[in-house]
Amino acid sequence: MRFRKLKANEHIEGLQELYEEAFPKEEQIPYDRLIQLVGEMSLDFVIYYQDACEQSEILGFTIVFPAKNFDWFWYFAVRKDFRGKGFGQQILTQLIREYSTKSLILDMESPTQICENQEQRKRRHRFYLRNGFRDTNVYKTFDSITYTILIKGEKTFTMKDYDDVLNELKCFWWRKDLENETEKVE
Repeated sequence: MRFRKLKANEHIEGLQELYEEAFPKEEQIPYDRLIQLVGEMSLDFVIYYQDACEQSEILGFTIVFPAKNFDWFWYFAVRKDFRGKGFGQQILTQLIREYSTKSLILDMESPTQICENQEQRKRRHRFYLRNGFRDTNVYKTFDSITYTILIKGEKTFTMKDYDDVLNELKCFWWRKDLENETEKVE
């Protein structure tokens, strides 16, 4: 597996298609704006290839937002035809190793919310738990999708921590319709 960081406003064949296929529309930043953000904020946008060959196809990508107190695994996608073959595990293992100085957080669609892709959410949740992440029992709902926040590291994570990370992000980008989120702490 080979990887490299994306440069601001760089076009990579197949990347937009993967992004749009991997994430529901309501979870997407407009693609052109996302690529532009790479140059505006300290995002680590990494593209993964199947092998070292220059002609190798993209198999996935990650975007990590190094926030003040946490490293936020913002986007993590593996192409459909490469899922279940260990590539996601390799990528996550590399991310955990690379971002070992701060606690790691990610938000994912809640596996307990009744929906069409609930089994997929449960598999994804188990994947992160197997890799040392734990539930924070902090949830936020945007556009009727409830997200659970997972953490890896010794720290605790509260709703205030989540709001702080989102406020850092809002300095660069924020969808106006997300201003009306609802929140819940269990």
